Amino acid sequence: MESSLFTRNANLIGVLGITTTSSRRRFSSASKISMSLRAGIVGLPNVGKSTLFNAVVENGKAQAANFPFCTIEPNVGIVAVPDPRLHVLSGLSKSQKAVPASVEFVDIAGLVKGASQGEVVRCFEDNDIVHVNGKVDPKSDVDVINLELVFSDLDQIEKRMEKLKKGKAKDSQSKLKHSLFKEDAEKAALEKIQQALMDGKPARSVTLNDFERDSIKHLCLLTMKPIIYVANVAESDLADPGSNPHVNEVINLASDLQSGIVTISAQVEAELTELPSEERVEYLASLGVSESGLGNLIRSTYSLLGLRTYFTSGEKETKAWTIRAGMTAPQAAGVIHSDFEKGFIRAETVAYDDFVAAGSLAAAREKGLLRSEGKDYIVQEGDVMLFRFNV
Repeated sequence: MESSLFTRNANLIGVLGITTTSSRRRFSSASKISMSLRAGIVGLPNVGKSTLFNAVVENGKAQAANFPFCTIEPNVGIVAVPDPRLHVLSGLSKSQKAVPASVEFVDIAGLVKGASQGEVVRCFEDNDIVHVNGKVDPKSDVDVINLELVFSDLDQIEKRMEKLKKGKAKDSQSKLKHSLFKEDAEKAALEKIQQALMDGKPARSVTLNDFERDSIKHLCLLTMKPIIYVANVAESDLADPGSNPHVNEVINLASDLQSGIVTISAQVEAELTELPSEERVEYLASLGVSESGLGNLIRSTYSLLGLRTYFTSGEKETKAWTIRAGMTAPQAAGVIHSDFEKGFIRAETVAYDDFVAAGSLAAAREKGLLRSEGKDYIVQEGDVMLFRFNV
């Protein structure tokens, strides 16, 4: 079973085209999060996967063509997270540069039944682009994708259980305070998840206690990750995706699977890349939408994963930082550098709207809008922060 092309260290699995996108990442500590997210775009052939990749990824090199497995090796590209607030703050602070958060996309070879290598589902009709199964059937696509993910996880679990049985679990997880209690917790978790997978259910559907959940984190199981189904529709369906019966079918599937869904036209995204930036808004408006598919996808990803954005802003640069919802000020500071968290004193904080209304950090301070927050402060979406620390 080939599972090497799955990006096991990402945060999210998605289904696009309805194409499927997949994104997941491991973090080195509870309070540390990379500014760049990683997402794998996976799916069945000819659902628009590589077309979307080419459109949204800067310097994307994938060859979109009407042929299965045209993307033989994973192609990687990085895009900036669209956020108009970044440039507003940069202008007010007269920053020399603006640095957005970013998302790394990996275009993974098209999946077919039995390949265990990717996922995508399709919601558009086009006689010139033949579906690998001969017809557009999102439910069937989703079933194939989910089954392949299940097979991949079963393979992982069986290998791990065999190592534990033979007492040869010599990986880093075993070396870190490996005890009989921890091993028992892992075995219990593996048995529960294995049974669920055998029943066709994802690992995330299994109820685990904290010890069991921590014990299997090192496996990075694919079906433990949340999923976003990305419906790749025709241009004519973009403004009113609910009129597309395929989209409605996927909406129902996503609801049943407790997953997210985003509607995108990969073809429109491709056309946007050919237009000057000032004409893109006008073009989108002519289609009855106000946001690009990329912006919609990233916003939905942040929401599903429970991510937030805060900013630092000054003359040198204005920068967007990605954190988990619920992070405290010291933890958010640690995203910039571990020393910021270790030596945290306070965070001078102002809400984005208050910063904009005041016109600058200094003006916000004069108007009493700048707050001094301590170690227990929970960072809010859009906070503009200046950290004081001592190493």
